[in-house]
Amino acid sequence: MNVAIIPARGGSKRIPKKNIKPFCGKPMVAHAIENALASPYVDKVVVSTDDESIANVARDYGAEVPFMRPVELADDYTGTSPVVRHALSTLLEKGWDINYCACVYATSPLLTTSLINSCYEMLMNADNTDYVFTAARFSFPIQRAILQTENGGVKPFDEFGITQRSQDLPPAFHDAGQLYWGHHKTWLDTTKRIFGANSKMVVMPDHLVQDIDTPEDWVRAELLYKLLQSESVK
Repeated sequence: MNVAIIPARGGSKRIPKKNIKPFCGKPMVAHAIENALASPYVDKVVVSTDDESIANVARDYGAEVPFMRPVELADDYTGTSPVVRHALSTLLEKGWDINYCACVYATSPLLTTSLINSCYEMLMNADNTDYVFTAARFSFPIQRAILQTENGGVKPFDEFGITQRSQDLPPAFHDAGQLYWGHHKTWLDTTKRIFGANSKMVVMPDHLVQDIDTPEDWVRAELLYKLLQSESVK
């Protein structure tokens, strides 16, 4: 079977209870759960959480919570990969027969089922590929970035890049923070990195990508979501 694992810890500080805070009519995590469940390539959705209230909401929307995440994997410093590895190891110990695994972020309401499908299909059709994930292009060349010095002045981030024309610099991309597909053995192999030479990107337009770390991010994401929903029903 294929599983989607949604990391959703309870310790959000900048937006308290972010993962279950109502977002356009339903708890934030419900959007991720429903989009994953609607994919023909996802057999089960599992929420990895340390919080009983999140676990209850997840179950209400059709996800499974067969274990609670240990405290040491629910702090501000633990990355995504250790959380997914713990979830997969636990599920395999419970006898689950898992092939591929998608990690879907709880705060990705702009992610659609069709994108979940597209990433999986790319992984299936690409040889020697460890992961497929969503990404977005930086709107301005990062090679021409500037830094502020301690005394309030400025200096180039890249001494060579700052002298080049924008059109002569290669485009740069960033992780969209939404979705990562890989075989379960790839996730469990700590030598294989998501952002490595054997990974591929599905590049998203800017209006489908939004980090939600601050109240201002939240408002912008809701506006984008409502606009996208209104466009889809026309």
